[in-house]
Amino acid sequence: MKQVLYSVPEVVKMISAGKNLILAGESNLLRQLPSGNWIGGSIPYFMLESGGGVNREQIYVTELPDYITGCTIKTYTVSDIANIYKDPETNGFSVVIIPASSNTHTDFALNAPGYDMFATRPLIGWISGVHLEDLSIAKPVVFCGLDPQPLNNTAVVMHVGLPETKYATVQIVNIFSQGNGDEIVFPSKGFSANEAFINGKRCNFADYLRENNIDTRMPLVANYCGAKINTSFLGIDSATKTVNFYAPVFQGPVYKLANPITDYVGCFNQQLPKEDADSIFFSCNCILNYLYSELEGKPTGGITGPITFGEIGYQLLNQTMVYLTISDLK
Repeated sequence: MKQVLYSVPEVVKMISAGKNLILAGESNLLRQLPSGNWIGGSIPYFMLESGGGVNREQIYVTELPDYITGCTIKTYTVSDIANIYKDPETNGFSVVIIPASSNTHTDFALNAPGYDMFATRPLIGWISGVHLEDLSIAKPVVFCGLDPQPLNNTAVVMHVGLPETKYATVQIVNIFSQGNGDEIVFPSKGFSANEAFINGKRCNFADYLRENNIDTRMPLVANYCGAKINTSFLGIDSATKTVNFYAPVFQGPVYKLANPITDYVGCFNQQLPKEDADSIFFSCNCILNYLYSELEGKPTGGITGPITFGEIGYQLLNQTMVYLTISDLK
C-alpha cells in the first residue's frame, strides 16, 4: 500500500531536505512544521487505499516530482485573487488551497469564471476545513511554508513548471447528472436564494423545495458549456425562507435536481478513466460525498487524497472529485 500519511517528524525531515510538498492535516499538526517549500491546509478527512476515513494524528503528503522546472509559492487575498490565472508558469499547473467561509473563498467562488485568463492554465485545489465536530470552535486555515503561520482569509498557491516534454490536465469526476424534473433558473448569483423561476414561473425557492419534498442531499446540476457543475444545499432558513448553498448559483444557467445515486463507489469506479490512474498526481473529494454516500472504509478506485469542504477544478465545485494528471507528450 502506497504511503501517503506521515508523522510530523517525518514531514519535518522532508521539508528540511528541500522537498516541494502539498500538505493536508489538522491545524495543530501543520503548526509544528518549519519553514520550507510547502503549502498546506487544515482537514482531517482523507481518501485512502483502505477507504475513506478520519486521521487526526498524521499529515497527508503530496510531493512534487524531481523533474519540475520551477516552483513558486504565492499568497492571495480578496484584493488580488483575480490574478491567480495570470501568474502561473507557461507550461505547468497550479495548486490552490483556500480557507472555507473566508472572503477570499467567497470572491473566488462568485467571480473566478470572470477572472482574466480563466481556465487557460490547469488549476486544481481545495477548500480547507475542520473536523465536523469542531465547527463551532475551530476555523479552517491554510499555511504558506515560506512563513508558516495559520491564515484564515488568504489563499495559498503553488505554481509549478513542467518540462516541455510533459503536460498537466485537470479532470472532474461528477457522478451526478441532471434529472428529468423542473427547470430552475435563478435571477441573481450568490450563496443563497429566496426566489427562482421554476419552469418560467417565479416562486419562493424554499417553499418549492418543501412542497415537493426535495431530498437536499442531492445537488442542483447545471450544464456549463458541456461540463456538469453541481451546487450543493447547505440548508434552509425557515424564518426567512432562504435556501443556502455550499457553492454559488449563477444567473442564467438552467439547473435541475440531480438523479438519485444509490451506489456511489460503483458509479465512481465506472467513471474514472482507467488509463489515467497511473498518471494521477493529486486528487481530492468532497466531504458531502463522504457523508451522504457513507464512504468511511470504502475504497475509491485506489485514488487517494484529502476529503474537503469544496473542490477546485478551475472554479469552485461541490460533490465532485477532481484530479490532476501529468503525462508525457507523444
